[in-house]
Amino acid sequence: MKINTKATAITLTPSISEYIGKKINMLDKFFKEQDEVLVNIEVGKISKHHKSGEIFRAEIQVVSGGQTYYAESETEDLYASIDEVKDLIVYELTSSRKKALRLFRRGGAKIKELLKGLRRTK
Repeated sequence: MKINTKATAITLTPSISEYIGKKINMLDKFFKEQDEVLVNIEVGKISKHHKSGEIFRAEIQVVSGGQTYYAESETEDLYASIDEVKDLIVYELTSSRKKALRLFRRGGAKIKELLKGLRRTK
């Protein structure tokens, strides 16, 4: 897994970098069979004139096996944004995996139903 980290309007300190690495390395379990996984992470401070205080943004893009997964989060704490974006990308990865499994099982059920229908007509 290749991880690219980018900081916008903040300094990427070693503690922030270490925290991001710790949170993102847990994504390895989703890509055990795949070698080419690219993870792009961007963290930063944004200024929105309609929100008061400092607003931090974290976004993550995972590219693997021709699929792209994306999540972003904006909160008042940088570490909370990183946690939230990690949770969102995990949700997206698990729902994608479950969807593929459901489609596979549904296809198998249709084939089984078709074969039962052929056996009855003989």
